Amino acid sequence: MHDYKLTEEDVKILNTNKGLTALFSKEPYNLEKAVRYVNYEKKLKKLQVELVRLQSWAIKEGERIIVIFEGRDAAGKGGAIRRITERINPRHFRIVALPKPTEDEQTQWYFQRYVKQFPKAGEMVFFDRSWYNRAVVEPVNGFCTNEEYKTFMNQVNNFEKMITESGIRLVKIYMSISKKEQAKRFEEIRNNPLKQWKMTPVDEKAQELWDVYTEYKNRMFEKTKNGVASWKIIKANRKTTARVDAINHILKSIPYDKDLIV
Repeated sequence: MHDYKLTEEDVKILNTNKGLTALFSKEPYNLEKAVRYVNYEKKLKKLQVELVRLQSWAIKEGERIIVIFEGRDAAGKGGAIRRITERINPRHFRIVALPKPTEDEQTQWYFQRYVKQFPKAGEMVFFDRSWYNRAVVEPVNGFCTNEEYKTFMNQVNNFEKMITESGIRLVKIYMSISKKEQAKRFEEIRNNPLKQWKMTPVDEKAQELWDVYTEYKNRMFEKTKNGVASWKIIKANRKTTARVDAINHILKSIPYDKDLIV
């Protein structure tokens, strides 16, 4: 354990039930991490209260909200969505993580299956990967033709313009991790019997195709930089910080009534 100088405030934090739990739940014991985790939990709780306010406002005003999460495999998209949604009313939000298209869906306009998932009045929809599959994952792994990729890139800005002009609020978040951190997370997943199901053939090739992913990701940012909804790129090597940043961005992006009593 590296030397970490405890402040008086840190000692107070560690002397609480939460502090002691955070300290002794993992070996080797790490004072700095334990203090950081308790502070994260406090921040998270406050932000989750604000998310309840945001949702109450959306229900009252009949707002429709879409939040999309993109990023490399193991970037923490699912974990962030879980923290965002764990305290809000489950009747008024949905998490959408679509499987690969069915035969019927393959014959439809590409965006069609995503449009089917759009929110009704008073609802928030969180996409764990979205139509941007066609900007990065599909071309990198050979799941679409070059023609299909080009068509998507030519249509995406207009598609999002239609979404926002119809009154839907669109928030786009990209979780960014380093190659080293991705490798570390894959290793943890492989070694954890409760998480092994998360590894897919696409994940297995992600490290090998790292530079190709980077190229397509940069093309995506370049193409959409003048669109109606800009990307928020969140550094996600530290999961707790990334979750707090993602929630803060959602709260800043939607002009909800902050004085709403919940």
